[in-house]
Amino acid sequence: MIQSEFKIQKLRYQKVLEFGLVVSLLLCIIALQLSKKFQIRAALQTKGAEVIMMENIPQTQQQKQAQAPSRPSVPIASEDETLPEDETIDFSEFDVGESAPPPPPPPEDDSEAIVFVPYDEPPEPIGGFAAIQNALTYPEIARKAGVEGRVVIWARVDEAGNVVNTKVQKSLGPNGCDEAAIAAIQSVKWKPAKQRDRAVKVWIAVPVDFKLR
Repeated sequence: MIQSEFKIQKLRYQKVLEFGLVVSLLLCIIALQLSKKFQIRAALQTKGAEVIMMENIPQTQQQKQAQAPSRPSVPIASEDETLPEDETIDFSEFDVGESAPPPPPPPEDDSEAIVFVPYDEPPEPIGGFAAIQNALTYPEIARKAGVEGRVVIWARVDEAGNVVNTKVQKSLGPNGCDEAAIAAIQSVKWKPAKQRDRAVKVWIAVPVDFKLR
């Protein structure tokens, strides 16, 4: 009697176990099908978004190329007899292989070149620059023409205080003012420039004013 009841319970347990396995298998199949549907919907939504984005992309416009300049028209002879005739230009020959002429040689006397020499004390006219103005003789031509202004002369003062060379930096024209300024500068004795307590020969720019009283 006890064995028959045990067999009945065992059969029930097996049926319950088989039923649970079948139910779990069905649930797994249903879950798999639902997941596939969700994946398909998500894929369709992303594709639709890509299509919309592609439609919203603005189309690029090609720039039109500039038109080529028109060719110049062929000149046509005019029938108007009052127009002057064209002048012809003689053809000049130029030899490319011909070498250029050599530069002029440098001056033999270096006193003509204005070269800056460093110094500690500049040269000064004895009596100041007023002595140059007092020694100035106003040219008669410039006086009659009413010429006034300033002449600047480059003067080279040697170690003994003598003006040995001059050049005109700023002129008042061909009226004798440049020559009168040079004569006044040369007539004045100068203190030479000093370089470490040693007299040196230097150039200095000297202004000379011409003013009618």
